[in-house]
Amino acid sequence: MHEDPIVTASVDPGPAARAEWDALVAAAPAGDVAQLSGWAVLRGEAGFEPLHVLARLRGAVVGGALVLCRRLPVGGRVGYVSYGPLVGPGLDDGDRRAVLEALCAGLERVGRERTRMLFVQPPEGGEDVTRALLARGFRGSDAGIAPAASLRVDLTVGEDELRRGLSRRLRTWTNQWPARGVSVRRGGAADLALLAGLLGDTARHQGFTPFSAAYLEILHRELVATGRAVVFVGEVDGAAVAADVVTVCGDSAKVRLVGLDRSSAATHLNVPGAIRWESMKWAKADGRRWFDFGGLQTASVDVLFAEGGVDVEALAGPDRYKVKFGGVPFRYPPAVELVPSPVVRGAYDMVRRSTRGRRLLDLTKRRIRGGPAGRGTGDRQAARRPVSPVPE
Repeated sequence: MHEDPIVTASVDPGPAARAEWDALVAAAPAGDVAQLSGWAVLRGEAGFEPLHVLARLRGAVVGGALVLCRRLPVGGRVGYVSYGPLVGPGLDDGDRRAVLEALCAGLERVGRERTRMLFVQPPEGGEDVTRALLARGFRGSDAGIAPAASLRVDLTVGEDELRRGLSRRLRTWTNQWPARGVSVRRGGAADLALLAGLLGDTARHQGFTPFSAAYLEILHRELVATGRAVVFVGEVDGAAVAADVVTVCGDSAKVRLVGLDRSSAATHLNVPGAIRWESMKWAKADGRRWFDFGGLQTASVDVLFAEGGVDVEALAGPDRYKVKFGGVPFRYPPAVELVPSPVVRGAYDMVRRSTRGRRLLDLTKRRIRGGPAGRGTGDRQAARRPVSPVPE
């Protein structure tokens, strides 16, 4: 007998439902930590309220989406979904379609009743999500709430093949790092102050506000301690020079945060490259299929997908470095947005058409995706300073 999925939306669905949802996200090939309940706790430190939209079928959680909401000074309450909704594995085609339709209907209700604007970046392989939401009144979005494309390395090949995929200079470095005193180790709770310092160095260099100690403590408790993130510390003769935070979920390990002490005399030893190489090998040993470099800048997407080869020199600096590891670019399904109010939608579209308006929207996007800067500092101060751009 056919049974329709039941969809609920709540700030806190309870520990049992959260555990079911987290297990589903971790098992889904396209699962991403930005859909985990631990990520909701982390983003709560940055001023976001979670909304768990969950679909149940025959009593079990079989799909869902984590919506993160925040009230902005202009525009009211805004929500976004990074790499969701997800439908769990093991359903037949009919049940999967029913669950997906029910989830998209639930997201439409959230967009119309609980937010002024709702942005959704579907997960990899979620083209049917885009189509279903478009059919419910959503429209295409270029807001860029989550990266729409990224670069990744296939980890199913052998280590020798991985090494051959590196640029010639990086292949040389893999033989030189040990002799030059460069080593990479896993970081733990005792390294939080060290991590804060290295991430802060990079934030200040790029003009962003560093993460708070409380934010990094929550990141460790909710993600690192639960096996959903790994801290890699790069050292030269025992002195820390760089660090990465790599998240682990579904088929992928993904570079999430990077830190580098640019004042170190050892910067010429390319310690970040050593971290990426060791992270790739670790992720392969952990059984991940992909090593994801964590998104591409918008300007790089057209270059990497251009016909006739890639003009590496035309890439943005960080992305030019990423391609040296042998990764291939891929796109996520088109993002969509729902702005139900004609007045708000008209104002939003008008703002997007002006240079000044686009700058304002870029600042808003930074605030939506940013860290906890501005909590306790006042909106006016936070608006004057860019915040650290946590992906998703």
